Amino acid sequence: MRSSLIIFAFFVAGILAGRSGMLPAGFDFDKFGSIALFLLMFLAGVSIGSDKNSWKVLATHNYKIIWIPVAIVIGTLAGSALVVLIVPALTLRESLAVGAGFGYYSLSSVFITHLHSQSLGVVALLSNIFREVATLLATPILVRYFGNLAGIASGGATAMDTTLPVISKYSGKSYAIIAVFSGIFLTVLVPFLVTFILTFRIKG
Repeated sequence: MRSSLIIFAFFVAGILAGRSGMLPAGFDFDKFGSIALFLLMFLAGVSIGSDKNSWKVLATHNYKIIWIPVAIVIGTLAGSALVVLIVPALTLRESLAVGAGFGYYSLSSVFITHLHSQSLGVVALLSNIFREVATLLATPILVRYFGNLAGIASGGATAMDTTLPVISKYSGKSYAIIAVFSGIFLTVLVPFLVTFILTFRIKG
């Protein structure tokens, strides 16, 4: 858990730095955040590419690998539907739309704000950020008690980028390939599924 606590400490430090106003005016958060993410992805790619055994996973799972993101979709939407029982202020459609972000908070929140409302967009932003942070912190525990695919399921769309290093570390480099595939699948699905949930109307 030490590495997870270090990650959380940096997250809290970032919040405090932003709140304190100690950063210089005009600091481009998006630019430097993107650079850090690109560097992280490059290093993760080098690590995966140097491990020849990693690529054997795709051949081993063959077409069955598609069931991993499909199961994540079903599980996420089922869990989102249950949230309505706890938070009655949300409708089933709203809760499903938020869950359909699969951790991709930046894109899903923009879509939801445009298609529904700013308030629901904020809910989507916060809930999907929490999913990402929870994956970063809890992956060691999830993998230990629920298996090597647990971190991938928890990460959702983020399994292809921000949560990939921690998934690779605790599930193994061979599962990083599955994580990338699942993350790409879910990332592509997000705009279509969110739009469908918020705009589909049953006639009759």
